[in-house]
Formats: sequence, C-alpha cells, structure tokens
Amino acid sequence: MTKPKTGSERRELAAVVLAAGRSTRMRSRLPKVLHPLAGRPVLAHVAANIAALDARRTVLVVAPGAEHLSDTVPGSVAVVQNIADGTAGAVECTAPALAGFTGDVLIVYGDSPLLSPATMMQMLDLRRSSGGPEVVVLGFEPENPGAYGRLVVGADGALEEIVEAADATADQLKIDLCNSGMMVVDGAHLYGLLSEVTADNAKKERYLTDLVRIARSRGLRCSVVRGDEAEMMGIDTRADLALAEAYMQRRLRAAALTGGATLVDPQSVYFSFDTRVGSDVVIEPGVVFGPGVTVGDGARIRAYCHIEGAEIGDDVTVGPFARLRPGTRLEPGSRVGNFVEVKNTTLGQGAKANHLTYLGDAEVGAGANIGAGTITCNYDGFSKATTRIGDGAFVGSNTALVAPVSVGAGAVVGAGSTITRDVGDDALAIARAPQTETPAWAARRRAKHSAGGKG
Repeated sequence: MTKPKTGSERRELAAVVLAAGRSTRMRSRLPKVLHPLAGRPVLAHVAANIAALDARRTVLVVAPGAEHLSDTVPGSVAVVQNIADGTAGAVECTAPALAGFTGDVLIVYGDSPLLSPATMMQMLDLRRSSGGPEVVVLGFEPENPGAYGRLVVGADGALEEIVEAADATADQLKIDLCNSGMMVVDGAHLYGLLSEVTADNAKKERYLTDLVRIARSRGLRCSVVRGDEAEMMGIDTRADLALAEAYMQRRLRAAALTGGATLVDPQSVYFSFDTRVGSDVVIEPGVVFGPGVTVGDGARIRAYCHIEGAEIGDDVTVGPFARLRPGTRLEPGSRVGNFVEVKNTTLGQGAKANHLTYLGDAEVGAGANIGAGTITCNYDGFSKATTRIGDGAFVGSNTALVAPVSVGAGAVVGAGSTITRDVGDDALAIARAPQTETPAWAARRRAKHSAGGKG
C-alpha cells in the first residue's frame, strides 16, 4: 500500500461515511452497519480502513435516532440527515462539521467494508498528483453491470459524466465501467458543487454523481480510478453479508497460509479480523476463532475448537472439541484436551488438562496435571473467586475445587474429592465419603426379585 504523503506534498484528509440507510432489507432490529463481519461490526471495518489513511476528521452521516453509530468509529462526529433526499443531500449535511476545511474529502459508504486502504490511497494519490483532478471517482467493471450507474469516459481518459442506470440511454447502458459511489473531492469545491445538485431525474433524488457534470461545467477536472469488483460490495441483505464473510475469510486464510501456518481444511476454518497465527502452526478442520486470539509458533489446534480472547503460547496443543474463552493464557508446551473449557485462566508451562474439564478464574502452575472431570467452582451466585494450583500438582479425576481455594506445589488431590480448604505443598488431600461394602447383598437382592418380592 502507498503510504500517505508527508511534508509539503501532503494535503489534509477528511472522510465522510454515509450510513443513513434504514437497513430494511436486513429485516433486523440491528442497523446493517453493526452486523458482525469476521468478528467486528461492518462499520468498524470501514473505520479501520479509513484510519490507515490518517484522516484528520471523520464525519458519519446517520438517520435520525442513529447517532450512536459514531461510537463504532473512534473520533468521529455524527450528523443527521433529517430529509432523505439522496446521496448529495447526505454529503451536504456534513458542511457544518467540515466548515473551513479545504483539504481532500473522501466519501465512502458505511456498508462497504471490503474497500481497502490501498485502493482508497490510489484515489488520493491521483487527486494529489501534479495537475491532479478536483474530482476522482472509483469505478469498476462488474460481471453484470445491471442497475449500476455508468461512467462516461472521453477519448482523453477524463471522466465526462456519471449516468444513473434509470436515466441512461441504450448506448450508455452498454458501457462496462460502472460507478462504485466512492469518490475524493477537493474540499475547496465540494460544497459549492453540492449546492447546484437538483432532483431532476427519474427517482427525484439529489444524486451525488451529478458532481461530475457540474464540476466539468465549471472547468474542473474529473477522473477515474479502477478498482476490483469484490472491494465495492455494499451490504444490504443477509445474503450480501454472507458473501462478504466468505470474501473476508478467503483473505484471512490466505494470510495465515502465507505466514507459515498449515490449515488442514482451509474452507472449514474461520478467523476473526485480528487473529494472529505464528509459523509452523497446524489448524485442523472446523476451528472457529473469535476476536482477540494469538497463536504461538508450533502450536496445534485440533479439530472443532472454539477460541476467543485467548493467548496460546508456542508448542501448545488444544483440542479436539475444546473451548477457550476470554482471558485464557496457555503458556508454552501446555495442553488442553477434548471437551475442556477454559475461561480467564492461566495454564503454566507444560501443564495439562486433557479431558472433560472446566477451568474458570484459575491459575495453574507449570507441570501441573488436571484430571478428567475436574471443575473449578468459581461462582457462588453473586461473585467470582479464584482457584490456585501450584507447580507440579496432581488433581485427580472428578474433583470439584470450590473457590477461593489453593492447592500447593507438588500436592496430590485424590479422585472424586470436593476441596473446600487450602491444600499444602506436597500434601495429599482426599475429601470423599469412605467406601463401604456389604458382602453378598447383590445376590440376595436378585434372589428376592426372582421370588416376586419387592425392595
């Protein structure tokens, strides 16, 4: 990606994010721009892409009652489009927020999370080039142009006009180069151009695309940057969201493979936007990563694990069928096995919890062994408490550790125990009823039932 220019070459940048849509086609109480994509809201992806450009100001255009959307875009200002009169009206709403701004204004959509910083930077570079155009539009050549607006380019390569499909002639509809809706405009001209946009068209809306025609009538220059169709995707429906997720996952899987990880069945592994995977990591089928996961070198994540908010150290083995929840830290060489759930717990170097175990709010020392069926009873119905297990301790199967409680280094807890008091270093603790035996009882019972008796 081209880096933003510095010094005298660099112009200030403001970003306008259009997010005033009503999200009706999503059929959801949640605004479409807040639906999750690869572990974070659609709008947060747009915000992160803009942040990479070092925009001085970001203005979010929202519908009435949706001012809270600005919480998803750090440092942004929300302005309300009270009259839904089209995209030109939406951008015009930002005039008070950008009063006096004469740098470059980048206009993007809040439901277009796949537009990369590199593509946006291409637009900015053209705008800022020597003798660069005052208006730069992002175009693309879709497989099916359909209802997209067409970009009319002259013999000299300059953009002459954007024609909405509903207003296009038969010849104009044959044009393959289409309008994405994204553009960069010289802020010194933007609001003057917007003031001349009318609703004289088939939809009776004020189109932002009319800026090109108006700019040319004033002798200003307009040009096009061509981008990839996949980046232009806007998310209007659940189907669009699914397509965007598939695209994002392909990108994230490719990054993991390039970084030195082995994905046994790439299509079945789902990453979050911030998953960090080291080299020589093996990820088996069906693994799902939520946000906030790092995986160290040489780790193996076995099949059908769900992991979020966890730090997995070098040479750790997880799963199969394990769940790691936020606050989990697995130190190098530790092991978490099948049907084990870990939450807000540190597992020390070389420690093991291999079977059917729940570890919540715990500290497990290096080399400790947690037997099958063990649980830390960390919640009393009102508050959480911590369990501490020392280095080299051995906790037998089917043990309940009632927090707050500590098991000392090198201690052994007998299987089937319920531990409610601290256990000292190197001690043996057993807390279960003594075993009793009644000779021949079972035989007598069977004989009684055979004779028609009860009990």
